[in-house]
Amino acid sequence: MKTESLSRIELSRASLIHNIKQFKSLANKGTKFAVAIKGNAYGHGQNEIAKIIEPYIDYFQVDDVEELEQLRRVSRKKTLVLGYVQKSDLKKSVELGCTLSIFSLKQASTLSLMAKSANVIQEVQVPVDAYLGREGFLLSELPKLFREIKKHKNIKLTGIYAHFANIEDTIDFSHAQKQIAEFDKAIKLAGEFKFKDLQTHISATSGLLIYEKNKKIHPLVRLGIGVYGMWPSKQLRSLYLNKIFNLKPAMSWKTKIAQVKVLPAGMTIGYGLTFKTKKETKIAVIPQGYADGFDRGFSNNGEVLIHKTRCKILGRVMMNMFVVDVSHLKNAKQEDEVVILGKQGKEQITAEELAERINTINYEITTRVSALLPRVVK
Repeated sequence: MKTESLSRIELSRASLIHNIKQFKSLANKGTKFAVAIKGNAYGHGQNEIAKIIEPYIDYFQVDDVEELEQLRRVSRKKTLVLGYVQKSDLKKSVELGCTLSIFSLKQASTLSLMAKSANVIQEVQVPVDAYLGREGFLLSELPKLFREIKKHKNIKLTGIYAHFANIEDTIDFSHAQKQIAEFDKAIKLAGEFKFKDLQTHISATSGLLIYEKNKKIHPLVRLGIGVYGMWPSKQLRSLYLNKIFNLKPAMSWKTKIAQVKVLPAGMTIGYGLTFKTKKETKIAVIPQGYADGFDRGFSNNGEVLIHKTRCKILGRVMMNMFVVDVSHLKNAKQEDEVVILGKQGKEQITAEELAERINTINYEITTRVSALLPRVVK
């Protein structure tokens, strides 16, 4: 008999598919989609997510060879490895099968030698630093790189791409416009070097929502945060959220009450003595903590759902547990369900809410959830 885990991450298959279909409805017909499953699929569980979404997308996108190797246990779908792969891992990457990003001229020549020894033509893509100030080649560096790539018969340039820096800011589009212009110059330059049928891409979730919606601009869109039912910014959420277009969070984080007891007035709770009861207080001990990815910043600054009701965190979040006030619940007992992230009844705690409480972003809330917690697909 299969037992239910004490603490677990539940994944909604229906929500993931719904979100992908929502984005496809905005894209020009024929647009291909790569979905980022890097960072353990933004904390959701890389291979669990991969198995669900594989039939609905064209490419996976990962960051490194370790993620690629893990993915190959469940899928052979075309995969973009857009992070840096060190020299000692290039051979493995070629053998596993993927499209690799180029980070230097030397890497291009090394990769060509490895591809030749494996008797394959290795597909590569070039990142353009179009005013992002991160990875990639400046426009002035591209001619030298393009000449280098053309010298090697065992590597094939299949695409060039860039990243928006601030397009989710719907108030000021000026920097995004500057980036678009720079990327367009890079595409034109690639054409002058006789590279044909290149897969160009610059848009992730925000880019599709703001820049490429219903337009035939680039053949590929890289979806990330939106697939998981989270919004890139408050502005985009307010701009788009309606009955026709909506996103559904795919992740729920659940556990169970470990202990219920009543503390007397004047009792301190947890390390650091940061909370003292003013009256007799019924508490529940929750068996999750910062080792599981529940940030210490939620100390005296967060809530969970028990019996479809919000319960405040009292005292410090510790490595493997924290305490909540259940004085307002008549029948709270050991092993009752606790929702840290997700819905219970009509109440819901979102990644956006949690992010706001500790002054971070929703990406970080989910990505930091421990990979050791079991992922259960619903």
